[in-house]
Amino acid sequence: MFGQKIILSSLVAIQLFSVSAFADKVLATVGSEKITKEDVDVLLKGQNTTYDKLKDSDKQTVLNQLIDRKILSMAAYRTDIVNSKIYKETLQKVKQDLALQLWMSNMVKDVTVSEVNIKSYYDVNKEKFKKPLELKASHILVKTEKEAKDIIATLKKAKDLKAEFTKMAKAKSTDGAAANGGDLGWFTLDKMIPEFSMAASALKVGTITTGPVATKYGYHIIYLDGKKEPTSLAFNDVKNDIKQFLSSEGFKKRVEGIIKTEKAKIKISINK
Repeated sequence: MFGQKIILSSLVAIQLFSVSAFADKVLATVGSEKITKEDVDVLLKGQNTTYDKLKDSDKQTVLNQLIDRKILSMAAYRTDIVNSKIYKETLQKVKQDLALQLWMSNMVKDVTVSEVNIKSYYDVNKEKFKKPLELKASHILVKTEKEAKDIIATLKKAKDLKAEFTKMAKAKSTDGAAANGGDLGWFTLDKMIPEFSMAASALKVGTITTGPVATKYGYHIIYLDGKKEPTSLAFNDVKNDIKQFLSSEGFKKRVEGIIKTEKAKIKISINK
């Protein structure tokens, strides 16, 4: 079952396949062979950049590399290597993979999801489309429980709790947020360590924890700056996400059907 999920995930990923190379901008011609912008982008894929993002000097460097590669490829193609067994076997595998990619690309285009189905999915699964509880908090992190208790005792006497909290965070906290008065910004409960999230969510806005909150990082004093209750997302906010999900599900079901049908026709043996 695990293996099947991996295979299907790989097949779904083929939706990203693009045939733009067949009509792409030609950057250079070597004999009768063309080098396109798509060729450069393939070369740069592992570097997370594209031809259009390169400096002019780098564009020329990369293009020169591709020209040299094209010259070598053309020279290799004129040798007897093209008549070798390994060349022919590899070429057959490449042809099959290319056929699969193009076939899958066309199949993806054939999967349609109606507005009715999208709305129906939203209505049935409204619980999935909610913005979770968000908190805005500040904290003071110290190494010992005693130090934390002493800070809490001082804060309880403060006339302006927030101002005193900010002041003490800057002076006492060992956390990186100390310079900002301990401000952690807005976060969902899953973004913080459980003990911290539980203590923060129990607070009322404008109050602090009455006792030190122990975590693996030390002892926290938490001030709750704000709270946003969970809210339901409107249909239009998630419509495109639902459409993409249902399209993927439709595509996977179609692929599963094809695999099941083809398996019934083909003898499969696994060597152990």
